[in-house]
Formats: sequence, structure tokens, C-alpha cells
Amino acid sequence: MRSAAEPLVPGETGPGRPRPLATWAVLGLFIVLTVVHTWPLALAPGRFSRNDNFDTLLGEWMLAWVAHQVVRDPIHLFDANIFYPERRTLAYSENLVVQSLMVAPVLWAGGSPVLAFNLALIGGFALTGWAAAFVMRRWTGSWLAGIMSGSLIAFNAHSLTRLAHVQAQHLEFFPFVLLALDRLLASPKVTPALQLAGWFVLQSLTSIYFMVFTAVAIAAAVVVRPREWLGPRFRSFAPKAALAAGVAIAALAPFLLPYLLESRDQAAFSRSLDEVALYSARLTDYLATGGTLHFELWSRRFWKGDGLFPGVTATALTLVALATGVAISDRRARMAVAFGGVAFALSFGPAFPLYSVVYRLFPAMAAIRAALRFGQITLAGFAILAGFGLAALHKRMAPRWALPICLALLLTANAEALRAPLLYNRFGGIPPLFKALNTPSPAVVVMFPFYPPSAIWLNARYMLDSTAFWKPMLNGYSGFTPATYIEHAQHLGGFPDEASIRYLEGLGVTHVFVDNRSMRQDVLSRLANIPELSLWGTDGNLEIYLLK
Repeated sequence: MRSAAEPLVPGETGPGRPRPLATWAVLGLFIVLTVVHTWPLALAPGRFSRNDNFDTLLGEWMLAWVAHQVVRDPIHLFDANIFYPERRTLAYSENLVVQSLMVAPVLWAGGSPVLAFNLALIGGFALTGWAAAFVMRRWTGSWLAGIMSGSLIAFNAHSLTRLAHVQAQHLEFFPFVLLALDRLLASPKVTPALQLAGWFVLQSLTSIYFMVFTAVAIAAAVVVRPREWLGPRFRSFAPKAALAAGVAIAALAPFLLPYLLESRDQAAFSRSLDEVALYSARLTDYLATGGTLHFELWSRRFWKGDGLFPGVTATALTLVALATGVAISDRRARMAVAFGGVAFALSFGPAFPLYSVVYRLFPAMAAIRAALRFGQITLAGFAILAGFGLAALHKRMAPRWALPICLALLLTANAEALRAPLLYNRFGGIPPLFKALNTPSPAVVVMFPFYPPSAIWLNARYMLDSTAFWKPMLNGYSGFTPATYIEHAQHLGGFPDEASIRYLEGLGVTHVFVDNRSMRQDVLSRLANIPELSLWGTDGNLEIYLLK
């Protein structure tokens, strides 16, 4: 058996700062793993898309809007161009600030929102895996343990089945939050407090959901390390913890204020417990995975659209961490047990008796509709514990068997999650006619068909098209539907009758877009006889009319 003093991998020196060359090599490894798990996306990231999913279109629009607005009018970042005349419409869903800034140079250089989305997706997978590997290498001294944790936190049953939601792949700051929290608990000083605040802010700006999940994880992790903050240490820990909280709140305030204002102005903006119950986990979700191996053999019967199965390898190595005692004796592993268990319980939503208590005590919980997504933090707990389990197992194996067995386990963990090759649609680009409206002249746009609220997601394709000109428009799709959209749909149901034309005039609409492939022929034939409408341009499928 290997003694605790021996390096876990030849050339390693135990816990501490990893060597730069190895760090870059591991990042390269996770880029390769991302290419494999999303194959064949890397072959044509500007043409392959999942635009059959309307949430993908919403994500592409969000990335493009933030990149567009942040260099033109950042003060009005949240006053996006959808759902005119509403304000703060970016706050109807995630804002994706971090992801947008990551891919902004691509968009500024003329790249399409589809290319930007796919690069953000690939970057999220790779950075999340690398960050977990880096932190676990610091904690265990083993890159093998780190790569195991990174593989499991980046490529799992949840993240690989939510490719339409680019926020789901960006958990890259969460491991650094845990690293800074561990330092703050071990040595309450200003530097780790500021580091904790910084990493928390970055993680929060990838997703409102992750902001809430990370805050809950921090609280759970602190609770299971009472000796480091109760008693005599409280006087040194409490001010530094308050500093971290204060800095984080101050930095996030400009991004959270629009959500707070909307929750005040829009009665239905916050998520009720009844709504949360509809999107909560069931126990069988933790047996569901989209990984081809398990799905075909046994998991298909449990699949309802969301996968939370941690994997056989992850479960086995977590049991190793528990059986060897490292899951409790190591303070960092104990944090993973705590936040993973709390997230597991909260993923069941109001069915968990204490969920309503947390909901009332922590106002940010009102932003969470899909409590099931707490399960992603449960999988993060499995990933970290599996890394500790692999490190413990490695120490106990004979040197000649240790490396081959660990590499085999790494391959098995990735094979369990593998879904590739994935199916993508081909993106043919935004029709050039839309770009003709990209002029300094003010305009207000409406696009037809104007879909009823029951089919509002069909507006998502209009939103992608609007990235070519960025004029405000009545159409929109997001996580929330304002009352004004419902009013618009009621008044525009008879378009192009006189009442609908007068209604558009009253709103200040200047341009009417008509997709003649989706309109009835009798409606199209009437457009030429409407005196207020004059044809401004057409490409054979799309017609743009000026509203006089």
C-alpha cells in the first residue's frame, strides 16, 4: 500500500499549487473531452444548431443582446428590444452576462449568434471541468482525482441533456467559491473573503439559478464546519464573512435591481409554490440519464425529460469516500456531503417539508421555478466526493495497478455520460432582408403571425432575426409573459382588419413584417388593399410593410 506521504501520481508533490504546464495540459484535455461529448458540433459551430428548441433561440438572442448593448448603452442593458413597450424585459429570464462577455468579440467581429452560442456552450463544459480538476488537485494532490471530479461535474446526466440552456454548462466558478470558502474558514482574513465574494459574483452572473444554488451551498458547507466559526473564532470569522457578503451584494445590485423592480410591478413575476411543485424532481429522476449506455440498457423507463443519475462510477467512488471515512474526516469533502445532501432534498420542491420554510426565509428562492435543477448541485457533490474517493483508492493500491485502474475509471465515467454523436440542425443564416432595417432611424416593429400566449414560444425565431437590426418589437418570448403581450394578441387577432391597424398606429408601430409562409392566403391577398400599408421590401418569403 502507498503511504500518505508518497505522491499520488509520479511527478506530483502533494496538495498545493499545480504546475503551470500541467494546468494548461488539463485544460486542453477538457477541451478535447468537450469536443467528444458534443460531437460533431466542433466540425461546424457556425452552422450546427439546436434551433429546433425555442430556448436555444432565446439563449442566442440573449448573448447577442448583451454583447450589442453593453458597448452602446450599458445603463439600459435590461431594456431589451422585445415585448415593446415594456421595459426591463431582459429580466424576464436569465441575463447571461458572463457568457455574453466571453463570446462578445465573436459577435462584434460579425459572427452569428449561433456561433457565439455554440462557443459559449463548448467553453462552459471545458472550463467547468477544468476548474473542478484544478481545485481538487489543490485539495488532494492528484490530477487523476481532479480529472475525475471535473469529468463528473461537467459531463453528467443533467448538463448533457440541457444543451438548449447555455447557463447549465457554466458552473466553472463554483469550485473556486468552495476553494475560497475553505480558505476563509481555515484562516478568516480579508483576502479569502474578497476572493469568495468575487467568485460568487461571477458564478451568479452566469445564472440566477446558480446564484441561489451557490448561496444555499455556501450555507450548508459552513454549517458542517462549526469549529471554525463558532466560539472564540466567531469574532474573527463573522466580520470577514460580512465583508464577503457585502461586497457580493454591492457588485450584484445593478444586475438584481431590474428583477426586484419587475417582481414589484408584475404580480405574477415571482414563482409560487404551486408552480414550483410542477417542476420539481421525483425520485425516479435520479435514475434517469440520456447517456447512451444506460439509456438503452435500463434508464429509458425513467426518462421524463430531465436526467439526474450520477452514474455508477461516481456512486461507487462516493461510497469509497464514505467507507474510508475521508468524506467526513476531510473538511472539504464534508462540505460536498452537506451541500449535495441539501440540494438533493430541495430538488423535490414543496414535497420536501422544509422547502416552504427556505422559500419564506430566503426571498431569492422566489426566482426558482424548476426546483429539480437543484439536482445539478447534488451531482456536483457526487463529483467532488468521487474525486476524494479516487484519491483514497489510489493510495491503497499497489503502484503497478494504481495508474491503469484510475485511468480505466476515468474512461468509464466519461463513457457512462456519452451521448455523442448528437443530432443538430443546420443554420442557414438570418435572411438578408432583415439587415436592411439596421439603420439609425427609429422604428417599432411587429411580426406576423402574431402568436397567442398559448404559443408564445414561436416568437423565438423572430428574436433571432431581430439581432440583425435591434429595433424594438411587440413580439417576444421569455420566462415570463407580460400582460401587455396578452393585450396585443387580443387586438391583433383580426389582422389586417381596421381595428388591428388602428391599434398598431396607436402603439407607434412603423414596420410590419409578414412571413407569408405562415399566413393564410386570404390574409395575404388583403394586405395589398390596406391603404395604411405600403410594401417596403420582400425576398419572396418575407414581406416588410411601412405603416403610414
